[in-house]
Amino acid sequence: MATTYPRWEPLSPQVSVLVSSTHRFNTDTVLLAWFSAPRKGEICADFGTGCGTIPLLWCAKAQTGEGAMPGKVYAVELQADACALALRSVERNQLENTICIINNDINNLQYLHPPRGLDLVACNPPYKPEGTGIKNPQEGLSIARHEGACTFAEIAAAAARQLRWGGRFCCCLRPERLAGAMEALRRAGLEPKRLRFVQQRPDKAPFLFLLQAARGGNPGLRVEPVLFVEDGKGHFSQEMLQIYGSYKEGHV
Repeated sequence: MATTYPRWEPLSPQVSVLVSSTHRFNTDTVLLAWFSAPRKGEICADFGTGCGTIPLLWCAKAQTGEGAMPGKVYAVELQADACALALRSVERNQLENTICIINNDINNLQYLHPPRGLDLVACNPPYKPEGTGIKNPQEGLSIARHEGACTFAEIAAAAARQLRWGGRFCCCLRPERLAGAMEALRRAGLEPKRLRFVQQRPDKAPFLFLLQAARGGNPGLRVEPVLFVEDGKGHFSQEMLQIYGSYKEGHV
């Protein structure tokens, strides 16, 4: 049976996100939302929020006691149709006081939270550099997958402008981009501090890395144990089940 869009996708018993055939989310999104989880009351942003899944997951986790509620989240997205989806989700879940949808290019952003600056910026950037791979003819999907609208270096610079001193930037990318990502972060004044690779199972190479950097941080990178998606029997690992939390019902 074919999936119909747009449709509401439950993230928890209380929170749902409206997705379309162009603006959806995947395991990478769930992992980044978990890895970048804000502390209570923090002022945050999600760059390239798409349909708003990461801010909604943060709030969903807080409501189920699996995380902390941020004080404010600025959800920034270039594509107007994705912003429309995100706004409907925010309104349906009555999160207007926490999540603010901003339809803008991150390179053109004014200071989101002056004079203090942000505590945290998350971004699930396009995983293909411009000029590599086969572009999707659908513009929305192409922008999400290729650096046509902005480069990772521009994302890092935009995050650094918005973050307070010591503020955190979290992202996820394919492992082949790790060296370039770290170089871009350091050039922007964001010091890589925490790294975790994700593998489907032990006999497979990592397909993703999760990286946290700090504005003005001292050198010193902590490499955390590999996160395995599956256990030895081909089922979701216990850690993945914990990450999925209440979202796992009906999905794993």
